[in-house]
Order: sequence, then structure tokens, then C-alpha cells
Amino acid sequence: MNGKLLSELEKGSKNAQIKKRIINYYIENGDATIADLSKELDLSVPTTTKIIGEMTDDGFVIDYGKMETSGGRKPFIYGLNPASGYFVGVDIRRTFLNIGLINFKGEVMELRMNVPYLFENTPAALDELCSIVSSFIAEQGKKSDNILNITINFSGRVNSETGYCYSAFYFEERPLSEILSDRLGYMVSVENDTRAMTFGEFMCGIAREERNIIFVNISWGVGIGIIIDGKVYYGESGYSGEFGHVSVFDNEILCHCGKKGCLETEASGSAVYRIFMERYKNGENSILSKELDKGKTINLGEIINAVNNEDILSIEIIEEVGDKIGKYIAGLINIFNPGMLVIGGSLAATGDYIALPIKSAIRKYSLNLVNKDSRIVISKLKEKAGVIGACMLAGKKLIELSR
Repeated sequence: MNGKLLSELEKGSKNAQIKKRIINYYIENGDATIADLSKELDLSVPTTTKIIGEMTDDGFVIDYGKMETSGGRKPFIYGLNPASGYFVGVDIRRTFLNIGLINFKGEVMELRMNVPYLFENTPAALDELCSIVSSFIAEQGKKSDNILNITINFSGRVNSETGYCYSAFYFEERPLSEILSDRLGYMVSVENDTRAMTFGEFMCGIAREERNIIFVNISWGVGIGIIIDGKVYYGESGYSGEFGHVSVFDNEILCHCGKKGCLETEASGSAVYRIFMERYKNGENSILSKELDKGKTINLGEIINAVNNEDILSIEIIEEVGDKIGKYIAGLINIFNPGMLVIGGSLAATGDYIALPIKSAIRKYSLNLVNKDSRIVISKLKEKAGVIGACMLAGKKLIELSR
């Protein structure tokens, strides 16, 4: 089925283009009757019937039986065959990764969270990544023969169209997607982690009914994902969304990008960690002080847990960071006028502790006429947003790459 689908989608014929549109429709909207498909895709009923017949014969589409109606002739419902293909998504974090598998219909088959993995920009870390992904695929049994695409998320500058990633494993001139494809034996695409989170929330999370979305990923760094009129916005070279590197502070803190004054130097997970350690060393108390006094090292996750356990110092820092970043999110709302702004990433796990200061700053610094259109919400998928988004994008990219 794998090769048959790919070869069919690679054809430039009119029928192949219609089949791509039908697959996209089913992925985004679910099962439908031929009449509904004809109307939504602006095709004649005979043409739609013919194409659906071909796709059913090829095993990509299934007849799910007759629709229950109050009277009259009951139409048949058609949808994607879940077993006709599978997609793998990998979301790389600093000290672990998340990996998942969905079927052709977009249903999650398996999700493994917090798989131990230390991300370093070294050949050894690349080897370990490939080993983890290969082992995961091998454990899928017969499904592994029908994996159509793998999408792997990286933070920073990722051009998903060319396959280049300039923030990770840039050891040779070939695209990283090509290197990974050779190593894993499957088609591989690369994606920016924040954009994958955005798409995951759009397809499966709190933003499913929205068309214009800003997703703010507040993790160790800060980035945004943008969806305009239902489509992910990439920018000219795929580098849109580097919100954390807007220069807004007059400070001497060197950002990892090499510049000073970037937003994420004072409003990000890394800023929370730095400020917490500075205030602890200056004698302020926290529920984490005992561990630190013993010489133990803490991480950002422990500070987030401390916030949720009502640690005063941690809460103060989170609220200060929320207020700072909220001021500049207000600018995004003025520019994009989104229907929804989703707060996601590691710091979103603190819930209202960060959301309330952000909302307050948005009300203070954005235009009233504009911000009344924007619902400010916390990510529904939370830590699963990136891996689910990667899985869903693997399916979407299969269609795009076969144009």
C-alpha cells in the first residue's frame, strides 16, 4: 500500500490532484457522503463517485455504511481506511523526546512520552536519535511496513520545505531530512517545534474550530506559531515565529542567538531558571532551598512544580515573566487580530499563575477594539501538542511533498 499510495500521489494527473484534495478533506473534517464531498470540493457527483470508487478499490477509502436519516434514501458514508498508512511524529526536548504513531485517519495508535534523550548538537546525539526512532518503529510490527512519513521537530531555524535545520545536526551540506531518511529508511521531514505544537492544537486541541490562531510556546525559549485562514504560516524561508529574538530589553544578557536584549533573556523558561537561581543565591527562600543547600542541581520542571505547590518565590518569578511577555504578546494581537491566542509550552503548566498576568498585560497594552476578538486560552494538549502536531504534519506533508 505504501508504494502504491506514493506513486499515485506523485502523478500530475487531474485525478491525482482530486485524490489529494479528498484525502485532505477527510483528514481535516472526517467521514462524509459523496454529496457532501461534491459540494465542499466543488466537484460533480459523477466525478466524485468515480474517484471514491477508485480509492475504495485501492484500499485508501472505506465504505462506512449508510447514514441514519429520518426518511428517504439513506446515503453511504465514506472515509479514510485507517490501516492504509501510518505516520510517525517525534518531538525533541532538551532532556527527553516524545514519539507517537497515528493511522491514516489521524487516530493516535501509540504515544510515548518522556523517552530519555539528551539533546546535544553532536554526531553521537544524532546516532542516539536514529536508534530510538528505529527501535520504536521496529516494535510496531506489521504497521512498520506501511509507515508513509516521519516528521521530527527541532527548535530554532528549520526550513521544512528544503529539509534544512540550522540549529541541530548541521554537520554536512545535505538537508537533515535527507540524512535522516537515509539513516531510518523512510521518508522524513523536519519541522520547527512551535509550528508543530500550533498545528497539533489546531487539528486536535482547543483551536479546532478556529481559523486565525497565534500559539505562544513559552518553554526554555520562546517562539510563536501562526495560522492564518486555516493555513500554517511559514514565511518566505520557513523561519517565521522567532518571537523570542525580538530585541526589546536594554540589558547585557547574552542570548544564545549571540545578541543582547532578546525577549527570551527576561521572559522565558531559561529566564525563570536564571532569575530563580539569582534570587536563591541572594538569600531568598523557596521549598526548593533544602535541595539546593545540599548542593543538588534543580531543573526548570522542578520550579514549575514549585509554582503549582504554591511556592511564593517561584510564583513571583512566573508572574513577573508573564507580565513581561504579555506586554509583547499584546503587540502580536494588534498586528494579527487572531480569533484565539493559545499559551503553550513548559510554562503553560503553571496555568493561571502565568495566564492571568499575560491577560492583564494584553488588556493594558493592546487596542481594545482588537483584543476583544481574541480568546486567550491555555493549550489543551499541553505537553502532547508537539508530538501530536508532528504526527499530523507527517500526513499533511506527504500530500504537499507529492505535488
